[in-house]
Amino acid sequence: MTDQKSDPMMGSPAPEFCLPDAEGEEYCLTDFAGKWLVLYFYPRDNTPGCTLEARGFSEAIEEFARLGAEIVGVSADSEASHQKFTAKLGLRFRILSDQKHAAIAAYKVWKDRALLKGIERSTFLISPDGTIAAVWRKVRVPGHVEEVKETLQKVRG
Repeated sequence: MTDQKSDPMMGSPAPEFCLPDAEGEEYCLTDFAGKWLVLYFYPRDNTPGCTLEARGFSEAIEEFARLGAEIVGVSADSEASHQKFTAKLGLRFRILSDQKHAAIAAYKVWKDRALLKGIERSTFLISPDGTIAAVWRKVRVPGHVEEVKETLQKVRG
């Protein structure tokens, strides 16, 4: 997990977004008001790390639901790509398409460096009042879902 004190987004209001899901239905941050939200950004559908991460969150969906949290994934892939990815993996949560990079920019997850040009795998835990309660940047997939769940349990009290 990112050192919470050093991440400038920690404790601030989560940036608003409105993005389409795999079926073209638009979802906004305000749709999740009053609930905990695990908002995770990932580089690309159907790549090894992204597949493992999506499976991990999907398998833990009931545990997150018991903690009052919804899970939403975001990448720059198209709605059609998300449809195939969701069907292939049997995902049980929404993934949103951000082809214009609006949310990707707002959450500061786009990296344009020599070694990385694209989305830096990142997760944001957003509290029911819309503030960012925890931030993970440069996520390593193994153990990440468990770490997010443990953090959610702690911050919920």
